[in-house]
Amino acid sequence: MAQKTSGGNAAFHNFHNDYAHIVDPNERRRLALAEIDKAPFGWYHVRAVVVAGVGFFTDAYDIFAINLASSMLGIAFWQRSNKGKIPSHSDTAIKVATSGGTVLGQLGFGALADVVGRKRMYGIELMVIIFATLAQSLSASSPAVSITGLLIFWRVIMGIGIGGDYPLSSIITSEFATTKWRGAMMGAVFAMQGIGQFAAAVVALIVTSGFKKSLQSAKGPADCSGVCQLAVDKMWRVVIGFGAVPGLIALYYRLTIPETPRYTFDVARDVEKANSDVKAYMQGRSEGQPDGIQRLQTMADHSENLETPKAGWGDFFRHYGQWKHGKVLLGTAGSWFFLDVAFYGLGLNNSIILSTIGYTGGSNMYQVFHNNAVGNLILICAGAIPGYWVTVATVDTLGRKPIQFFGFVMLTILFCVIGFAYHKLNGHQLLGLYIVAQFFFNFGPNATTFIVPGECFPTRYRSTSHGISAASGKIGAIVAQVVFGPLANRGVKPNATGRDSTPWLNHIMQIFALFMFCGLLTTFLIPETKRKTLEELAGEVPATPNYETGQHEYKSSPDHSPSGSHDGSNNIGMRT
Repeated sequence: MAQKTSGGNAAFHNFHNDYAHIVDPNERRRLALAEIDKAPFGWYHVRAVVVAGVGFFTDAYDIFAINLASSMLGIAFWQRSNKGKIPSHSDTAIKVATSGGTVLGQLGFGALADVVGRKRMYGIELMVIIFATLAQSLSASSPAVSITGLLIFWRVIMGIGIGGDYPLSSIITSEFATTKWRGAMMGAVFAMQGIGQFAAAVVALIVTSGFKKSLQSAKGPADCSGVCQLAVDKMWRVVIGFGAVPGLIALYYRLTIPETPRYTFDVARDVEKANSDVKAYMQGRSEGQPDGIQRLQTMADHSENLETPKAGWGDFFRHYGQWKHGKVLLGTAGSWFFLDVAFYGLGLNNSIILSTIGYTGGSNMYQVFHNNAVGNLILICAGAIPGYWVTVATVDTLGRKPIQFFGFVMLTILFCVIGFAYHKLNGHQLLGLYIVAQFFFNFGPNATTFIVPGECFPTRYRSTSHGISAASGKIGAIVAQVVFGPLANRGVKPNATGRDSTPWLNHIMQIFALFMFCGLLTTFLIPETKRKTLEELAGEVPATPNYETGQHEYKSSPDHSPSGSHDGSNNIGMRT
C-alpha cells in the first residue's frame, strides 16, 4: 500500500490518498486518469489553454509578420540595386526557410517529447523562438554575408522552435484536458493563430502611423531614401522583434508545468509520481512531491506489471505495421499535407483581393504600408478568425470527423468555382469566395488536422505521431510556396499588373480542388475522437471497439527498447 500524504480540503481534494490503498498499479492508473477525464471544467483548464495558446499566438505572429515586413526589407536593403523592391527569389527563400525549419522541429521535438518527456522539452522550443526572433530583428548585411542569408539562417532556427510547439502544445493540452471539452480546449489553443495574425497586422499599422511623416516624404519604394529609408529600417525590426514579447511572458509558465500524468504512467512508468502530479495539476502547482523511498519501491515492484507496452523501435513498427493503426497515421498525415498545399496556396490571391477592396498601393509610402496593414486586418477578421472560433464552439458536439469532411467538401467546390470560373468572376465575387474559403479552412480541416493527431495515438507515440503528421503539412506548405508560387507567374508579360501578373493562377486553383478532394478521401482513414478518452482511442479499454487483447499481453524485453535502463528516464521511448 502506498504511503498517504497530508493535505486536502473542500477546494483542493487529495486525489493521491484516494488511491493510496490500491496495490494494483493498473487500477491506480485507471482511477487517477479518470479524475482528469471527468474533472469539471475549471481555471486549471483555462490556464493550460492560455499557456499553450500564447505559443501559437507567437508562432502565427512570427510567420505572418514576414509577409508584412518583406516590402520593408526591399526598401531597407535593395534600395539601390532593385529600386526598393525585394527580389522574388530572396522573398521566397526567406519565407520557405521558416517552413523548412518547422519540419525539422516537428519531427525532432515530437520524437524527443516521447523520449525524455513533455515537461523537459516544453519551454525549450519557446526559448529557441525568442532567441531567433530577436536575432532576426538585429540582423544587417555585410560585405561577407547578405541579409538574405542571415534571415534564412535565423528563420530556419526560429522554424525549428515553431515546429516543436505543434506536437508539444497539442499533446500537453490533450493529456491534461477533460474528455468532455478536450476538442474545444485544443481548438482554442489553435485558434490563437488567428489572434497572432491579427496582432502582426496591428503592430505593422502602429509602426506605420508612428513614422507617418517620414514615410510621406517618398512617393514610392524607389524614392524612399534618407529619413524614409531609415524609418522603414526601424519599422521592419520592430514588427519582427515584437514577436518575442508574448513568448517571454509565457516562458515561465511553460518551464514550470507538471509532467503529464499519462506520460509518467505509460512511458516513465512511475506510478507514485503520476498520482502525485494529478493532484498537483488540480491544485495549480508545478509538480507533485511524492515520498522518494515509496516512489522507488513502487517502481521496482510494479513498473513491469503495467499493462501498457514499453516504447521502443520494435514496438513502434509492430504497432504501426498493423493496418488499423497505420491507416490512422496515414490519414492524419495525408489530410494535413493536402490541406496545407491549398491553405498556403490560397494566399497567392492576396494581392488581387486587396486590390479589389481598395487596400493596395497609394500616393506615398505611408499610404502603401497603411493600406497593406488594414487590408490584411480585414481579410483576417472576415474569414479566418470566425472560422477558428466556430470550430471551438462546435467541435465537441458535431465531432472532428464531420467538421473535417464537410470542410473538405466545401473547399473542393469553392476551388472548382474559383478555378474554372476565374476569368468570369469580378473582384467582389472573388473576394466573397476567398472569405468563404478562409472560413471553411478554419471551420474545417485546418483546425481538425491539429486536434485529431493529439488524441488518436497511444501515449508512448503520441508526440512523435503528431510531429510526423504536422511535418507532412509543412511539406505541403513548402510545395505550395516553391512549386505553385512561381508556377502562377508562368507566361507573365513585362510590367503586368492585377490578374495579368499571375496568368496561370486559375489552373493552380483547379489543381488545389483536386488536393481538397484527396483530403476528403484521407478523412475516411481517421477515427471520430469526440467524447472518447485517450485510453479508449489507444485501444486500452476493454469492451470498447478499439480494444486489442494482444497489445496488453505483449511485454517488451530490453532488446525491444533502444536502451536497457530501467530508471524511468532513459528507457522511456524511441531513440532518434
